[in-house]
Parts: sequence; structure tokens; C-alpha cells
Amino acid sequence: MKNIMFSALVVLISANAFSQTEKKDKDREAIKNMCGCYEVTFNFAETFNYANDSLYKPSKTKVDKGLEWAQLVTDEDNKISIQHLLQVGNPNEPYIVKHWRQDWLFENTDLYKFNANNEWTYQQLDPAEVKGQWTQKVYQVDDSPRYEGSATWVHVDGKSYWENTTPAPLPRREYTTRSDYNLTMRGNRQEITDYGWLHEQDNAKIIREKGKEDFVLAKEKGYNTYVKVDDSRCAGAAKWWKENQEKWAMVRAKWDEVYGRNTDLQLENKVDNKVLFKYLLDEEAYNEKGKIDEIIEAFVK
Repeated sequence: MKNIMFSALVVLISANAFSQTEKKDKDREAIKNMCGCYEVTFNFAETFNYANDSLYKPSKTKVDKGLEWAQLVTDEDNKISIQHLLQVGNPNEPYIVKHWRQDWLFENTDLYKFNANNEWTYQQLDPAEVKGQWTQKVYQVDDSPRYEGSATWVHVDGKSYWENTTPAPLPRREYTTRSDYNLTMRGNRQEITDYGWLHEQDNAKIIREKGKEDFVLAKEKGYNTYVKVDDSRCAGAAKWWKENQEKWAMVRAKWDEVYGRNTDLQLENKVDNKVLFKYLLDEEAYNEKGKIDEIIEAFVK
């Protein structure tokens, strides 16, 4: 009888192990489905405002379109990294803009949570809390931190999606035009669709001050569609990445060393009146490891 019970337990454990492996494979497939060439439409609209000022002016509704190449950079069992590049102008002689990057880490326990004023708080999670989850880590154009969050990929009723809410800096479209709030609480939903994928956002614009409760100034809806097109249309961006990937591997390696210190992180806005991406996008002066490491370290307080 004991042997029968033991055999049944082994079968049950094996079945669970297989289902977990199958689930992880589905997760990885969904994440990698975000790679390729896409016609992107960015839609943002302020939906509600709670300002105490009667003269408050909401952000204008914004719609932008572009061609974006999502390059698979790292494809490991527990890590997938995707670099986004915007391709603009004449297809025969396109201009390439290094855009955001997203890393996906399986059952990751180390997070950097944005805390306003160019500060990120290091947070170590309980392994039980992130069981089966993936952390999405999003980076700025210079590979400095942006926002991070952990959640479970869901595959149900023919849908595959991931949802998370986490604090983030102001988006670039508002950073130079708004100073009346200092934190965005980002509600992110990334869903794989029949046309490509969808990045849907429900965001809160927050004023965060020490010793006070967060004040929600306004809310915003984002609806960004990535419509898959033939990879050949992004040939210029793919070529640019091949030519520049070694430099950006050195940039990522330096940032990995900074993040690996596992301590709160505060960054300078400017060094010598110049932002970090202006330095790193300079191909002439900052294409060697020593120079790259030096300038990134100069921005770490």
C-alpha cells in the first residue's frame, strides 16, 4: 500500500513539474512574441483631474506613430532582454533612435522601486512572493533605471497578458513640459494579440512629498498598439544594432555592476549641465569601456 501511495505521489509531482515547465514555456513564448518590426501608435489622454487649482490645465491628448524594431538581445532560460529602436525618415537612409529596453527575469527577488526626485529604493522580495512570476525591468535610452514590477503571465481564453502597477518617473513626453507632479503610478498591461501586441496603461499623476500622503493630481489612459509588419521594413534599425551592440553591451555591464550593489540608488539629473544620454549617444567620445564606466559613475550619487 505504501509503495502504491509513493508511486502516486511521484506521478503527481511529475505532473505538476511538467505543467510548471509548460507554463514557463508559454510565458517565454509570449515575451519573445514582442520582438520584430512594428508599426506603433502611441495614444495618451488625460481622463480625470483632481487639482485644487481651478486654473489647472490638463495635458493635451497625444497621438504619435512610428516604426519600431524590437531586437532580442538576451535569450536565456530565466532572462529575456529586448532592445527597442525607433526608425524614422527615408527607409533607404533612415535615422535610428535608441529607445527603451525591457528585461524579463523569472522569479526575480531584487527590485528598484522609483521614489520620486531621481531616487530608487532597493527592495528584496520573498522568493515565495514571486513564485512563477516574471519581473519586467524597463530602462531609459541610456540604460539607466525607469521602472520595475513583478507579476504572473496569464494564458486564458486564448489570451496571453501580464499586468502590474508600479511607480515610475514622468514619461519623456511630459518631463520637459510638466513640473506640477513628480511621480507616475503606472498600471501596465501587455497583451499578445492577433495583430502583434498591445501596451495598455492606466496611470495616475502623483505629487509625492516627504511626510505627506501622496496626492493624485490626475489620471491618464494610454493605449499603444504594436502592429507586426515584415522585418525587412526595419532593416536599417537591425543594421544599426549590429554596428553598435558592442558599445551598449559595455553600458549594460556597467549598469549591472551598479544595480548589483543592492542598495538605494540616487542619480544626478545632469553632470556639467549635460544629461547622461547626451554623453552616451556621442559615438566619438564614449565608445570605450573606461570612458563609459567613468561617465555613468559620475551620475551615481
